[in-house]
Amino acid sequence: MTSRRNTLLAVCLIAALGASGCSTLGRLNPFDRGDEGPQETAGEGQRISIVPADQRLEPAAALQGVEFSLPTPSTIAAWPLPGGTPEQSVDHVDAAPNLQIAWRRGFGEGSQRGRYIIAPPVAADGKVFVMDAEGRVSAHDARSGGQLWRTATNPGDNKRDKLGFGGGIAYADGKLYVTSGFRQVMQIDANTGAVGWRAKTSEPVHGAPTVAAGRVMAVALDNSLLTFETATGTPSWTYQALAESARILRASSPAVSGDTVVAAFGSGELVALRAANGNDLWNEALSRASRTSALSEIRDIPGRPVIYQGDVFAVSHSGVFAAIDLRTGQARWSLPVAGVTSPLPAGDVVYAVSKAGEVICASRETGQIYWIRDLNEGFKGKKKGGFLGIGGQRMGRPIWSGPMLTNNKLILAGQTGDLAVLNAKTGEVERRIDLGGPAMLSPIAMGDTIYVVTDEATLIALR
Repeated sequence: MTSRRNTLLAVCLIAALGASGCSTLGRLNPFDRGDEGPQETAGEGQRISIVPADQRLEPAAALQGVEFSLPTPSTIAAWPLPGGTPEQSVDHVDAAPNLQIAWRRGFGEGSQRGRYIIAPPVAADGKVFVMDAEGRVSAHDARSGGQLWRTATNPGDNKRDKLGFGGGIAYADGKLYVTSGFRQVMQIDANTGAVGWRAKTSEPVHGAPTVAAGRVMAVALDNSLLTFETATGTPSWTYQALAESARILRASSPAVSGDTVVAAFGSGELVALRAANGNDLWNEALSRASRTSALSEIRDIPGRPVIYQGDVFAVSHSGVFAAIDLRTGQARWSLPVAGVTSPLPAGDVVYAVSKAGEVICASRETGQIYWIRDLNEGFKGKKKGGFLGIGGQRMGRPIWSGPMLTNNKLILAGQTGDLAVLNAKTGEVERRIDLGGPAMLSPIAMGDTIYVVTDEATLIALR
């Protein structure tokens, strides 16, 4: 296990449970949950393979020169959840037509050894909310970027967790709901930063929450889906997925449509549950029939599942990009794509980006591919370590996050420090915008502005 763990830690965004020096990745529980009372627990799922080992990823000859339709772009009044809506789906925004950087504002500590910025920003009521690598949440004026308030999420009673990281933010009805690596869920007043309530969890929560139907929902490190009442923080039902020894550092947020919750787990399970009680409806494992490396054995679904027009779209790290019927749980189609971010369904197509940097445009109905664009084409990689260019380790291909569709352009933030702008119909790279630092989180939009967060804890506005 030791050699495998070292391999995983050498790859960007990958972590083995318990491997970090940060105590939030440990299995010890500093909190006593004995006074919380019984909780309803839904059942487990099973793993199956849905992508044949010999399936290849290539454009369909039948779709060459075939036009497809995209929705009309519309202005987004708020982006209150990690994916914009409870379904984690915003198909086409009208914002930042010139894609010019209006301002940059630092908001705290950036990613470094043992600390990471993995919380997507959210925006509402003229404010943008972000979380830095030390778990501090801050509110910024959406027009100027000026800081309005800052609140720490570290409860202060556990020194072992001072390096806790991760979590995220969701907004609803004037309140922020915050998860963190400090084993807690919080409610914070969006106008003042005052803490309303705190609820302890037995495990760190590295994924951002989703708020819907009066509940806060978030996936903890041990592959459990936790829910809390928004008004009081009282724990509600839980769902325990299969245990997994290793997973991707970034974590997913549940998607909600009506009374159905769809959650993704480090085990590669995609599970639909009743929002009211956590009863499971179906379980699909996004796993390939043949995996050829230690990294491909990581089955995690780190990107958010997306619900769009009756289907669920998700991408797993082990190499499955699938469309699944929301009602029945039956896979409609699947492609051999390994990814760590959320897909983007829009109109006739669905976009996804692989961890190798390939942007794929596929038919939403059939899964046939219109085009593939490699954002890392020509990348040779820089060597890290060594002496005078001898020895050392060559860095892997940069990771890209997104995409967002705005005014018929796809934009993706990259580990390269660039924002790539693609023609949404053809995949042609039209320009690259220098962000000044690597960005591993997908852009969001509110009003006429697009916001990007970099690993260096810089909030960037484009108009």
